[in-house]
Order: sequence, then structure tokens, then C-alpha cells
Amino acid sequence: MKTIGIIGGMAWQSSAEVYKIINEEVNKRIGGQHSCQCVMYSVDLDPILILRDEDNWEKLSDIMADAVRRVEAAGADFTLICSNTMHKTVDAIKDRVSKPILHIADVTAQAILTRGFKTVGLMGTKFTLTQDFYKHKMESEYGIKILVPDEDDIAFIHHVIYEELDYSIFRPESAKRFVEIIEKLHANGAEGVILGCTEIPLLVKQEDTKVPLFDTTTLHANAAVDLALKD
Repeated sequence: MKTIGIIGGMAWQSSAEVYKIINEEVNKRIGGQHSCQCVMYSVDLDPILILRDEDNWEKLSDIMADAVRRVEAAGADFTLICSNTMHKTVDAIKDRVSKPILHIADVTAQAILTRGFKTVGLMGTKFTLTQDFYKHKMESEYGIKILVPDEDDIAFIHHVIYEELDYSIFRPESAKRFVEIIEKLHANGAEGVILGCTEIPLLVKQEDTKVPLFDTTTLHANAAVDLALKD
């Protein structure tokens, strides 16, 4: 079994879920008392949010590169970053680290293509929804058309992620509005919707809507198990 490097803390709630999913999946596949071999480095979220709001992605890239090097030094064979938004740094850091970084958008795109979908909606932070690092990768590398919510819905999603979910606040009214946004994207032509923030699956589940959802937290974690157990 390969050793998985996990960069967590963005936010810790979803990072804990990634750890849980990985261990459950390893045990499901191998049985017995098996669990994953992994090393985790969890960052302090607050200064990262400040740098993000200052648009200081150079410093954020330095932080991510340092975090990846720490798990590599501890024995990681590859790394996953438990945050969709922070994948904006991957292109800047991939040549500064030694081992592969399992990109969450690659994993998600493969799941979308497996379903035969060509047009999907995207939920996430305003950075993921308004900047090109995620959408462009999906469109240019995989031919997947990305639809995003309108400006008011983007602001609402962003607010809920950082002012509710990151504080472990799960409001039924917020979940209801998220489902409405998902169904609006579907009505506008999305065959499915990406839950493109690792905290969103803590609030909205597949059973809440008939629209096919792509839970990036679970997809990323399961892909890490695939790679860890690959011969």
C-alpha cells in the first residue's frame, strides 16, 4: 500500500471527512483490520483566508508547497489537497515538490465523463466559480462545459461556506437554497452538478435532489485509495 499525503485544514471539518472516507474505503476493499497508510499536515486556515482575500496567491503557493514537502518528508508517495479552491496553486507548485499531486478536478472530470455527461453545473467558493483555474481545466482538458450560478447565488454560496459550514453551522434554510441553486443549474442545461467545495457535501446530499451530484470530497478520497492500492 502506498502512503497517502493529505493536506488538510481548509477547513478541518471536510479534512476529517476525507480521512474517514479513505479509511473506510481501504477497509471495505481489503477487509480485516486494514486502514490507510497516510500522513497529514493540517494548515491554520485563518491566515490562509486573509492571504486569499488579499489575492496573494504567491504566498499561498509557498504555503502549499511547504505543506506538500512536509508530507513527502514524512513518507508520502503522492499528495491530495483537501480543498477545491487551493488547487489554484497546483500549477505553481507541482515542479517544486517531488511526488505527484492528485488533482481534484482531474478526478471529478473522469467521474463526469464516466457518466457520459458533457455539460455540468459547478458549486463552490467565488474563487472557484469566477476564476478560470478550475473551469478552464475542465473545458480545455476534458471538453466538459461548465455552468455557474448567477452573481447573487455565488455570493450566497460563498457566504454559507465561510460563515456557516466552516463553523460547523448547518442551517436547513441554507441547504434548501443550495438545492434550489442546483436545480436552477439543471434547468439551465446542466446534466449534473459538481459540489466543488469540500464542505458542501456536509450540507447537501444526493438524496436531497434528483439532479446527479458529483461530491468532490468523496471522489477525491476514493481516487486516493485507488492510487494507494494500485499495483
